[in-house]
Amino acid sequence: AALTIGALCVPINRYYNENYGRVRPSTKQQWQIGIAAVLGAIIVAGGSTLLRSRASWSLDRSVNATAITFAVVMLMSYAIGVGLKAHHLIVWGLLLVAGALPVWNGADPSNIGLVLMGVAGMVCGIFDHRLFVRTFGSPGTAALQDGDVGA
Repeated sequence: AALTIGALCVPINRYYNENYGRVRPSTKQQWQIGIAAVLGAIIVAGGSTLLRSRASWSLDRSVNATAITFAVVMLMSYAIGVGLKAHHLIVWGLLLVAGALPVWNGADPSNIGLVLMGVAGMVCGIFDHRLFVRTFGSPGTAALQDGDVGA
């Protein structure tokens, strides 16, 4: 499955490179990404432990810790990195609410949380792509003028 997914990513990556080019994050953005990654790891590890633990100090709720912590990390990383847009708040907020509903009983609801994370990631990706195209234009719309090579 991983090889198939990787093989499918090759033409997608080529398409984006040929039509939009590549951009390297600035040093400031690289620091922001690093900070978001460290905070994300802390939130996932600490939040999952707190939400899953049945110790007397935990929240002791039947919530989906995987969905909750991932939604929080995604909201935080978008806020730190590129800035939150309405679709980020809607998609990741819905995942957060769904994970926080006290309906997650059973042996291990994490697998359902992973499915919900995947669906949320795909939906958010569609809206991110739409925003990207609106911001930078569709491929082929950039007309070369006066010898410019385009952007």
